[in-house]
Formats: sequence, C-alpha cells, structure tokens
Amino acid sequence: MQTVETQNEGLKRAYRMMITAKDVESRIDAEVKKIAPQVRMPGFRPGKVPANLVKKMHKDSLLQDALNSSIQEGVQKAISDHKLRPATQPHVHLGEDYAPGKDAVVDFHLEVLPAIAAPSIDGITLERLTVEVSDAQVDESILKLAEGQKSFEAADKKYAAKMGDSVVIDFEGKVDGVPFEGGKGEGMAVELGSGQLIPGFEDQLVGVKANDEKVLNVTFPDDYNAENLKGKAATFDIVVTEVRKPVEAKADDNLAKMFGLDGINKLRELMKVQVEQEHNGLTRTYMKRQLLDQLAAGHDFDVPPSMVEAEFAQIWAQLEQEAAREEDAEAAKKEMEAEREEYRDIAVRRVRLGLLLSEIGQANGVEVSAQEMNMLVQQAAQQYRPEDRQRFVQYLQENPMAAAQLRAPLFEDKVVDFLFEKATVTDKAVAKDVLEAAIEAEPDAKPAAKKKAPAKKAASKDEAPAKEAKPAAKKVAPKKDVDTAPAKKAPAKKAAPKK
Repeated sequence: MQTVETQNEGLKRAYRMMITAKDVESRIDAEVKKIAPQVRMPGFRPGKVPANLVKKMHKDSLLQDALNSSIQEGVQKAISDHKLRPATQPHVHLGEDYAPGKDAVVDFHLEVLPAIAAPSIDGITLERLTVEVSDAQVDESILKLAEGQKSFEAADKKYAAKMGDSVVIDFEGKVDGVPFEGGKGEGMAVELGSGQLIPGFEDQLVGVKANDEKVLNVTFPDDYNAENLKGKAATFDIVVTEVRKPVEAKADDNLAKMFGLDGINKLRELMKVQVEQEHNGLTRTYMKRQLLDQLAAGHDFDVPPSMVEAEFAQIWAQLEQEAAREEDAEAAKKEMEAEREEYRDIAVRRVRLGLLLSEIGQANGVEVSAQEMNMLVQQAAQQYRPEDRQRFVQYLQENPMAAAQLRAPLFEDKVVDFLFEKATVTDKAVAKDVLEAAIEAEPDAKPAAKKKAPAKKAASKDEAPAKEAKPAAKKVAPKKDVDTAPAKKAPAKKAAPKK
C-alpha cells in the first residue's frame, strides 16, 4: 500500500493511496478462512464447504469489507506517519474506474488542527463582582413563585367576567352553519387575556355571566394547524357554566405546603439558596467573559474552516428561530443578513477559543473522568425513550466525535475553573443591576453581539466557544464520491408559532 501527499495548504491535507489487488485478495482469503467453519450449505458437512464456494457466495460483502479495512488502515497509517491531528473526519473517495481484481486508487482529504504555541496562563487578572442576597430579593422570588401557582374561585352568578378571569364554557363550533370535527366541548376553562385561543375568541367573552348564552364570530388564522379550517370564518355557540375570579397570590405557609415544605420559613431558606445560585451564575458569566477576552487578545492562529462553518451554522439556525418569534420577522431577518459577516467573526472567535481552551486543558492535565463521562451519558440518554437509550449509549461508544461533543461543555467548564484558580482575582460587592449591566456591556464585541437581536443569546461571543478539540473518529467508509382542553378541542386553540 502506497500513500502520497497531494495537498498541504494551510490546514488542508489531501492524500492518494494505492491499494493493490493482491492486498485485497489476501484479506478476502483470510476472512474466508475465518468464516468457512460456520458456513452451512446443502450437500456438505458442517465446516466442510470449499473455500472457493464460500468466496463465491459472499463475494460482494467480502470485497466491500476488505476494501473498507484496507482504506481504514491506510488512512490511519497516513495520519500516524504524518503526525496529523484531524479536525474533521477524513473524506474518502474510491476511484470511479475501480473494478474487482484491479488495484484501487483512493483519494482522501481532511482538515487538521492548527499548531498552537504553548498558551501563556500567567498574568491573567480578573474582577469578581459579587451580589449579596437581600430579604427583598427573596420576597420577590417567593411572590413570583406564588403568582405561578395561580388559582381561581367561583364568582357570584351576577358577576361579569373581565380580563384575567377564567370562564368555564360549553361550546360548539360551526363553519357555514355546519359543525366541524373537534369543534365541540364541555367544561373548558378559558383564562381571558391568556392568548391561548384564536384571535377574538377571548375578547368576546369579556362581560359574560354565569348561564349566559352567546354566539362568537371568529376567523381561523391562515397558519392554523387544521388544514380544513385555515382562514375560515366560524361561529361558536357557547354556554357559560361558571365565571371564576383569580385568587390573590399569598406568600404564606399554604404556599410552602404546596411544595412539600413545613412552612414559609423553610420556603424562604430554599429561595435564598436559589437566589444565591442565580447571583453566582451571573458572577461566573462576567468572570468568564473577562477571561476569554484576555485569551482571545493574546492568541491568533488559523482555525479549520469546516469547524467555523459548523459553528456558524449553529449560530445561524438559532438566529432564525429567534427572528421567527419577533413581531416583524422579516425585518429581523434582514438585520441578520446585513450582519452575517459579524456573526461569522463570532463563530471564528468561538472555534479559536475552544481550541485554545482544549490546548490549555490538555497541557495542564485537565480531564473529564470516566465517572463524570458516564454521568453525562446517562443524563443525555434520559432524553430518549427507554427502548432507545441503549442504542444511544452504543452510538456514543462507536462515534468518538459524538462523545467528544457531549464531553466538551464539561471539559470547558473545568478548564475555565482551572484558569480561575491561576488568575489574580479581586472581589467587589455590587448591586445586582450593576452586575447585569456589566455583563451586557461588551465594548469590544461585534455590533451584532450587542443588539437585543433575535440573536444576542445565540451569538454572545463568550458562550460555549467551540467543541473540545479531539481527534476525528477513526472509522471511515469509502463513497463513490465516496394543555387545558383535550386534544379533540384543538380547533379553538391558536396554532403553534412556526419556527
């Protein structure tokens, strides 16, 4: 097997490999010898089928397996001989003119990780802004918790419903006077002003009283989720069975007991810890931004284009989702397009910082333990149905790059913590709004990263920079270029926003 380098430009490498027919044939013969004892064929005793018949029966699969193993060994040998650190999977192409019995010409190309000079971690200075937890903040958190447990109580029969109340109705929907499937229901509670139902429905319930009967006139949105109702004018015959008023949220022992706690004091203790964790998260975000800014300012090197494209695609996909939720989605998309290059610069920064953090971590013995990795895998597997979890675990075991992507956020956090320990840190107590303002202020950020953007969240330059730099997976394969109401009441509900 002979391999020659055909490209060496920047971080791009390409090679041409010659696999002789003799090598392929010897691999086939070795495989036949291994499987022959298990082959069964009428007229022959078990294990006595002639090798030439075994080879004839399985010639296509034997040839493919032999080629695959030859190519994989050749690619890995080239990577080893040239001391390459792959940034991507090698792309393999088997020559179009290959035929069984002929020598195979295989071309493959890949991008490699850049050579990074030993990163300096001396002289890093960070400011740690801390926020004390006040009683007022705890009270505010408890009140929000109480408001989230909104409840209603029956109002007087003569009480007229207003926005914020809940109206319990029986209804039947019709289009052109004809009832439609799924348009009938009983005992459905509608919170006025919640926006859960199609436009105009809740508004027309303002002022109704218990036992009222009314006909509502509405039009289904053009993007409604039932094809036969899109854009259709409809009526709903409704009977009000009850009007309910919201019960004022109270921070008391009853609220605490709803969460399985003994009383309000226990709830206050719990909420204080939660507020502290929130403040600590803000403090860490601010420190991490300073850290990454200093690292970025001190290091500049080429990064693999494919990694940049993958990071940019991830940013852009999130931007598109955020833009779709804006009131003026078209304007948001135009703004995105105008700043496409700024977002690409952010992708470059993320990848460069990711590689830099990886280099620092590996040079200083930072690692994710087997136990930690196992916990990550088990947590990720819980997102799947029970019958699919083992397949997910097996997938990670067979795909090192996928496992590296799962490991990357924890690895990055551990490297950041390591650098925090090495840095000179000064503490300063501030108010929460001051800390939040400091996080929002990015004097050297790209314009797009500072906007309220459909995209600030997606493109903040200090978020998880890039995937942990790990060698590409070793397997290669040749290619020849090589809620409230039941579901049946859905027509009364607003269609889910398109993403």
